[in-house]
Amino acid sequence: MSISKTEFARRRRNLMALMEPNSIAIIPSAPEQLRSRDTEYPYRQDSDFYYLSGFTEPQAVLVLAPGRRHGQYVIFCRERDPATELWHGYRAGPEGACADHAADDAFPIGDIDDILPGLIEGRERVYYSMGRSAAFDRQIMSWVNSIRSKESTGAVPPGEFTDLNHFVHELRLVKSAAEQRLLRQAGELTARGHKRAMGHCAPGRYEYQLEAELLHEFASSGARHAAYPSIVGSGPNACTLHYVENSRAMRDGELVLVDAGCELEYYAADVTRTFPVNGRFSREQRALYEIVLQAQAAAIAAIRPGNNWNQPHDASVEVITRGLVELGLLKGRVDRLIKREAYREFYMHRVGHWLGLDVHDVGDYRVAGSWRQLEPGMVMTVEPGIYVSPHNSKVARKWRGIGIRIEDDVLVTGDGCEVLTASAPSSVEEIEAYMAATG
Repeated sequence: MSISKTEFARRRRNLMALMEPNSIAIIPSAPEQLRSRDTEYPYRQDSDFYYLSGFTEPQAVLVLAPGRRHGQYVIFCRERDPATELWHGYRAGPEGACADHAADDAFPIGDIDDILPGLIEGRERVYYSMGRSAAFDRQIMSWVNSIRSKESTGAVPPGEFTDLNHFVHELRLVKSAAEQRLLRQAGELTARGHKRAMGHCAPGRYEYQLEAELLHEFASSGARHAAYPSIVGSGPNACTLHYVENSRAMRDGELVLVDAGCELEYYAADVTRTFPVNGRFSREQRALYEIVLQAQAAAIAAIRPGNNWNQPHDASVEVITRGLVELGLLKGRVDRLIKREAYREFYMHRVGHWLGLDVHDVGDYRVAGSWRQLEPGMVMTVEPGIYVSPHNSKVARKWRGIGIRIEDDVLVTGDGCEVLTASAPSSVEEIEAYMAATG
């Protein structure tokens, strides 16, 4: 299921093919993050670094130097250290970077100040993502300045810096067959987690208890970590878009919005389901829910090659605005309400985002000022919602405090699209039947 060495090598070749002659690319690993005092968060490699190497250790630097006589792919990493490994686990070391990750050459990270300036010297252009790490930015400039200080002796510093982000992120936007398989599997595991949460939902239970059920399913199915902090918002908490406290007791008659996804082999899923705490939708809940579900269906129907990125969003806006007018939450002509964005009081976010190694994955949404056209291999979320603030005095009390979002992960195919997370119940009838059978 993992990405092969062959694919990592192809990614590096594809990037080097985009680079100007006589250039060099430098990508640092993600820093370790302190959680408290001397305890760190579980380490997660920088997505660009991982995309090009599959190397998952901290304190590393990846270098691509096209045309280098001794090998174009270089890694600087920690050395093997049995005493340290006894406490903190295995290190690949430079030997493992070559043997297990196909580096042409590898050096101890402690030697980078002596070696990397020599790799930079004489190159006309440096590809590097400035601004992501202030500390590494300074280190890059110190190496360049050390070369400049020797110009009188014939040293040649690079003449230009080019942002690496655009080149790597364009490559990451269209997923390979192997990436699609991982995203499909992550979606299936996540759907199982949402079903488990539905089956364990009941009045009086706490939001964090549903979160625990999700994480249990993810980990027991082979996805050790969630892709992002899970959102479990019951009652009015569902109207807070990025609510993550998950501390409230769920009450009879309320809805609970669960936005959670697993990360499998570095690839993310992102799914939201909204369902009744007691297993039965009220009339008002069902009326709003059906609008959101119809909006999602309209958005998914607009996902196919040749359509642009914004068409699914426009489709969702049309359905939601019309539905809110029919229920009396908005008043006026649908076209005029859309033009002045009156729907944003209830639907304030876009219909989705790219998905891949990052939950909000990389890739431009516009190209040359126009919405990007969809292509096979792109993966996106589709997540329309309606959120009626509990403090919205302009609508009848019966609607207040209802928050609904329905989100699935969708792959653009050659002739349309594939919903990767469809096995999680989404219709009113499916949800009520599933909760009745498992509750």
